Amino acid sequence: MRTFLLAALSLLAFSVSAQKKNKTAEQFSKTITENDLKTHLYILAGPEMEGRETGTAGQRKAAEYLKQQFQRIGIAPANNGNYEQFYPLYKDTLKDATVAVSGKKFEFGKDFSAALNSVITSQQFFSEVVYMSKVDTTTDIRGKAVVIVAKNGTQLPAFNDINKLYSRQPAAVLFVVNNIDKQPSPRGGRLTFSLYRSRQTPLVVRVSEAVGETLLKEDFATAKAQTLETKTLATELMLDFRKETEITQASNVLGMIEGTDKKDEWIIISAHYDHVGIINGKLHPGADDDGSGTVGVLEVAEAFAKAKAAGKGPRRSILFLAVSGEEKGLWGSAYYADHPVFPLEKTSIDINIDMIGRKDDNIKSLDTNNHVYLIGDDKLSSELPRFVDSINNMYIKIITDRKYNDPKDPNRLYYRSDHYNFAAKGVPIVFFFDGIHKDYHKPSDTPDKINYDLHEKRTRLVFFLAWDAANRNNMFVRDIPLNVPPR
Repeated sequence: MRTFLLAALSLLAFSVSAQKKNKTAEQFSKTITENDLKTHLYILAGPEMEGRETGTAGQRKAAEYLKQQFQRIGIAPANNGNYEQFYPLYKDTLKDATVAVSGKKFEFGKDFSAALNSVITSQQFFSEVVYMSKVDTTTDIRGKAVVIVAKNGTQLPAFNDINKLYSRQPAAVLFVVNNIDKQPSPRGGRLTFSLYRSRQTPLVVRVSEAVGETLLKEDFATAKAQTLETKTLATELMLDFRKETEITQASNVLGMIEGTDKKDEWIIISAHYDHVGIINGKLHPGADDDGSGTVGVLEVAEAFAKAKAAGKGPRRSILFLAVSGEEKGLWGSAYYADHPVFPLEKTSIDINIDMIGRKDDNIKSLDTNNHVYLIGDDKLSSELPRFVDSINNMYIKIITDRKYNDPKDPNRLYYRSDHYNFAAKGVPIVFFFDGIHKDYHKPSDTPDKINYDLHEKRTRLVFFLAWDAANRNNMFVRDIPLNVPPR
């Protein structure tokens, strides 16, 4: 009986708090306008930002713009007096590489290439190699050099078989393939988020058929025909690789408004300001992805700043968090979640905005001019969906579509934006999204294609949700067990 009474009182309290419009919130929501969103977005998605790829000058220019806007509107720096939270990135460069068989040296880019993420600076000498006709679990390959000849010159073993091969800890794996000289052989690697791995992979080298024939001698023809059985062959193989790792950095941009009586509790409003940069000489502006969410954060921040200046500041503190590295693998939000400036156990909710500027033209049965996808609000807090619906019905009345909450969703969108790193730590989240359109990750994702009236409506809904979340009596309950499968 007591449990029923408490539940009933809780529901009543929720209903009472959510059924009456807040005139102050309505007043300051009107400062969020189409024109302001458009002005910011044409700058953030403009050519001078170079596509905002993480770790580039374009990303740093975008961070500087966000800092300037936070300063202009009166949003305080949130990282111990700084607006930026820097995190390290790593980039490998292959400085030297030699493959020699019985004293004969081969040429990088013509006769061999290497996967930079598998290269460890080392010089290795082998008196024999193990030719494998197929990946098995019995041949002794630990610490040895393994040779695999691609079927028809291109077809390598299946991905799972290759992983099984690596797990058996050979020192090096040489894949014999054709057309090495026609494939890219970069000496510079991609940026990575961490130097540390649970297990080191072997040195992986792709070698030409000329190298394969020198290694396997008279057995090469039958190996190429895929009729040679697994065997060990005597030879003299030298692998000498040297790489350097450059440490660089990227940053999240953090601004805050301090609360009043509940200032030690936090609301996060997040978006990623990075995009994919310049690919094959073509600028990818990333207007919707996620320029739209980033400028939405700026507008919401300005509305709260004006309210605070008028003596109507929030009870809880609010963190306005623009992260980088999302397109690389949610790097910036992962770093913040692992190095939070403010305690995550005192964070009531993360409202994440990733693509809120376009209509979903794939929808035929709903009004796409009054629609938004909501993702993840059902995962950690049973009261959050009710709360979101109540605020929406009171102020905006936009169609909220939760189809992507389906655990069987093949797009797995719940795992693909920055809210996920907060959810994985137990913080309730709601993710605003407009759908995957034909310009997604293309040079054609430009600011002129944004539906600014709909962009304004969605951004105002984020503001109203944040306003009530920051001023309600209690943090959101965390009463649904955390389930964190691999991304």
